[in-house]
Amino acid sequence: MYRLLPTKRLKQMEFDVFGRRIIVERHGAAWLAFEPGNDGKRRAAQGIVIPADLPEQGIAQFLADLCHEDASPSRPHVRRLR
Repeated sequence: MYRLLPTKRLKQMEFDVFGRRIIVERHGAAWLAFEPGNDGKRRAAQGIVIPADLPEQGIAQFLADLCHEDASPSRPHVRRLR
C-alpha cells in the first residue's frame, strides 16, 4: 500500500470541468487533481496529470483542453468555483 508523505499545501482551487468537480492543489512542486466524493472523501482525478511548471493562471485552460470531449451544449465551459 502506498502512502503520500505530508507536504505543505500551498494553494487549493476548485473547478467545474464540463460538469465534473475537480479540486487542484499545489503540493510542493507538483499540482495534484482530485475528485470530491459525496461522503466528504476525495480520490485522485483519473486521467488528469497537470504539469508541475504550469502557472496557476493556465490551469483552467489546461483542464478545458484536456477534457474537451466532455463538453456538451448544456455544459460548454470550464469555470473556477473557488
